[in-house]
Order: sequence, then C-alpha cells, then structure tokens
Amino acid sequence: MKLCLNEILNNRKEWLDKGYQLPEFDIDAIHKATRANPEWIHFGAGNIFRAFIASFVQDLLNRGVLKTGLIVAEGYDYEIIDAAYRDFDNLCLSVTLKHDGTIDKTVVASIAESLRMDPAVEDYARIRAIFESPSLKMASFTITEKGYSVKAPDGSFTPAIEKDFAAGPKAVESYIGKVAALVWTRYKAGQLPIAMVSMDNCSHNGTKLYDAVNTFAEEWCRRGVADEGFVKYVNDREKVGFPWTMIDKITPRPDAKVIEMVKADGFEGADAVKTGKGTFVAPFVNAEETQYLVLEDWFPNGRPAIDGARGVMFAERETVDKVERMKVCTCLNPLHTAMSVYGCMLGYTLISEEMKDPDLRKLIEVIGYKEGLPVVVDPGVLNPREFIDTVVNVRLPNVFMPDSPQRIATDTSQKLAIRFGETIKAYQKRPDLDVHDLKIIPLVFAGWLRYVMGVDDKGEPFTPSDDPLLAEAQAAVKGVKLGDKGPFHEILKPMFSNARIFGVDLYEAGLGELAEGYFAELVAGPGAVRATLRKYLNA
Repeated sequence: MKLCLNEILNNRKEWLDKGYQLPEFDIDAIHKATRANPEWIHFGAGNIFRAFIASFVQDLLNRGVLKTGLIVAEGYDYEIIDAAYRDFDNLCLSVTLKHDGTIDKTVVASIAESLRMDPAVEDYARIRAIFESPSLKMASFTITEKGYSVKAPDGSFTPAIEKDFAAGPKAVESYIGKVAALVWTRYKAGQLPIAMVSMDNCSHNGTKLYDAVNTFAEEWCRRGVADEGFVKYVNDREKVGFPWTMIDKITPRPDAKVIEMVKADGFEGADAVKTGKGTFVAPFVNAEETQYLVLEDWFPNGRPAIDGARGVMFAERETVDKVERMKVCTCLNPLHTAMSVYGCMLGYTLISEEMKDPDLRKLIEVIGYKEGLPVVVDPGVLNPREFIDTVVNVRLPNVFMPDSPQRIATDTSQKLAIRFGETIKAYQKRPDLDVHDLKIIPLVFAGWLRYVMGVDDKGEPFTPSDDPLLAEAQAAVKGVKLGDKGPFHEILKPMFSNARIFGVDLYEAGLGELAEGYFAELVAGPGAVRATLRKYLNA
C-alpha cells in the first residue's frame, strides 16, 4: 500500500478493507479547479495544517460544500515539500488518536499544490501568480509567532529586515518580507481584496501579522521603493483583512506506535525522516480528535464556506479574544505548563502518564476549576467548564498522544505572565475575590525556579528544556542546593518581583512571601517536591 494517486484511485477496496477512509470527491477535477481558480493558500506546511485544516477541507469537499481545495506553501524548511508532499502526490494520511484507544485513518487529498516560498525557484513565480488571481479569498498562516517578528530584543530592526527594507518588494529574503511582497503583488494587480489570516497559537495573531506587513509597507514607502497607495491598501478594511483567530489542536511529531500500526497494514514508507533544519516529517500526521478554530469574520473578498466544518466557528473580534483568553489564561495552557514543570521533576516523559498521577491531576484541577474558572469570561461559543472537562478527561489522558512535559516546558519563562499573571490581575481587580485565595498558582512559580535547578525529586540531575531566560533563572538560584534551609529572600526577590516574567510583582500582589515559602519546602531534600505538592493540594 503506497500513498500515491494511482494506488488510491485503482486499489480503493484494499484500503477500505483495512479501515482507511478515502476521498469521496473527484480528486483530479478538484485539483484542476483549485489550480485554475485558487481561493485559499496556506503558509506553513507543518502538522497542524495537515491534521486540522487540510482534513476539515477534505470533509467539506466530500460533502460538496466546497468546490476547490488548498494550496500550501512552505517558507522555512523547503525539504518538507518533497519529504511530506510531492513524494506522495500531495496526499497525506491523517491519523486521529482517540481517547478510547482507537484510531481513525483518513487519506487526505484536499491539497492541490505544494510550493516552496523560495524566490530562486519557479514555485515563487507560481505563488505570485496565485496572489494576482481575483479568485483568491484567503491566505492563512501557521508559521509560529516568531515568524512575524521584525525586531531584535533591543527594539531595533534585525539586519535581515533592514536589508529587505532597502531592497524593496522585488528582492526580499526574509519570511515576513516575502509575505509583505506578496501583498504588494496583489496591490499591483489591481488592489484586489484578500484576508490575511494568522492561525498561529498566539494572542491577537491577526494584529501581529498586520503590524509586520504594515511596517514593511511604511518603510518601503518611506524609502521610495513603494508608493503611498500601498500603505493605504494595507490599511483599507474593505481591501485587506487581518482577522484574529484562536486555534487549538494538539499535533505531535510522528509517533512510533502509529508507524508500527500502519506498517502492519502494509503501508509503505511510513518512517519519519528528519530534515536538515530538524523537522520530523512523515507521509502521515497524528493528532488528537478535539479541535477548535474560531475566526473573526473579516474577509474582504468573501470567505470559503468552512463554517460547517467540525470545530470551526466565525465570530466577532471580541468573542475571538474571549475564547483565546479562556484557553491561554485558564482552561488549557496554564494546566499544561503546571503539570509539565512538575512532571519533569517527578520523572515523567509523557503527559498521558502524568494524568494517572493523583497529585498532578489534582494540581491542574485546582488551577483550572478552583483558581482560574472564577475569572473566566464566558465567550458564548464555547463553555469554559465544558472546555476544561474535555481537557482533563479526554485530551490530556489520551494514551495515544505522545506529548511530553519536556516539550511543553520549553520557553516557560515566556508563558508564565499570560498563563498565570492575567489570573492574578483579574483577582486584584475584582472586589468579590481575594488574591490571597490563590494558593496553587504561586506553587507553580516556586516550582519553576526549583525546576531550573536541573535536579529532579530524587536528587538526580536532568537538563531543563530550552528557554531564553534559562541562564538568568539558573544564575539566580545557582547557590541553592537540596537540603539548604535558607533564608532565600535575597536570592528570590529579584526573580519574584519581575513583572516581565510573572505578569505582576509578586510581592506587590501579596504572593511573594508565599512563593518563597513554597520554594524553601521544595528544596528541602529528595522527595520534597512530591511532599510539598501533597501538603498543599490536600490542605
């Protein structure tokens, strides 16, 4: 069983007999229609695109709701285009890992073209032609938050961006510079309308994309390599939309268990390969069954009929913001971070295994239901309590999901302020709530500083995950050893008072001393992490 068009078209019975769901539309006709009148191009050819976007588009094609499919472009790791797309006729096997221990296997054929966003090859001319097409309604993105960055940490433009500013839209090299140049292409084609839709997992993602594109437009205009009309075009709501979105679906790297399962069916070439840039790719993508995509309804050229897809909702910007805050500040991301920091110290390597640990399960239940839920604003389109219920009872315990606390713990310093600090601020603002009732969120903060010491609860060394502030945090606690009695105030105050990390000055919030006390108990010796968790979770 080889993943290619001839196999799918000529050997359908074999695939169906082995439990594979196949496309129910005329693949050739849909692909031709897509190439002739493209409506949707997506940038970022990774797992979330194949597992979520391409899969729900396939479902809509099967039902006859959509008449054209997708075009995908990759602007960072060009190897992905061959290794995951062209070698398999742009087909993909989507494996849904269900919480009841079963899997669904679907051959996805909604992708008509796969292109390298490389000005040195013909693909780039094709992408430009797509942006010149009046039929194009939507360009979407999953390029990670850093893909929209134009500035260095000191606030200056990076050298690559400065180079693109000087060169103008015809000679760009940076990723976001190429995106801006494609918007310029559409402007030059007659100021054609389009929605530029960031689907990256970051707050106010549409504004981040707008800020980057508008910065290029203004700089190109200022430097005389583009006219003022381009700036007006980018800022005309009737011409270019930058809607906010909230996306949520866990799509880990290809899992060895899934590889063995499909190999047992006779599926050829299932093994994952690692590209030169470190991306793990395979002809399949595995993902959880739960999925949400909430989009602000701002599509100047009309939008594809995708509102009937599972988990897809259109709403006003305010509602999208409420959904995003619900997820990021309370109902999912804080739980992930808390259990990952403590899971690493307790020796876990799988999130699903952590969910079998009564202490870690209670840790996230208290953070979600008791401390977080009181300040969540119900967005209306998703119920916060039901969202947490699904996280705790379906998503995180999924034994098929090969996600690790080590991966989730990456960049924790960049997550604490939004995932926990916003809850503290909400308590401070509410007259009916007392910030001193927050007992477990400060325990997470103390746990993070215990974690960066790189010593687990048995007293054995481990390597903390990458983090831009890891060296700074480790320097702060470098003199602390297990068994030390403190006092730790002078060591911890510079960290716990840092609102840039925690969202608030913990001492001004009345939580600094509490976090200090937790830290002292966590470093009391081997076994102190477990003992401290149990003490305060059962208080």
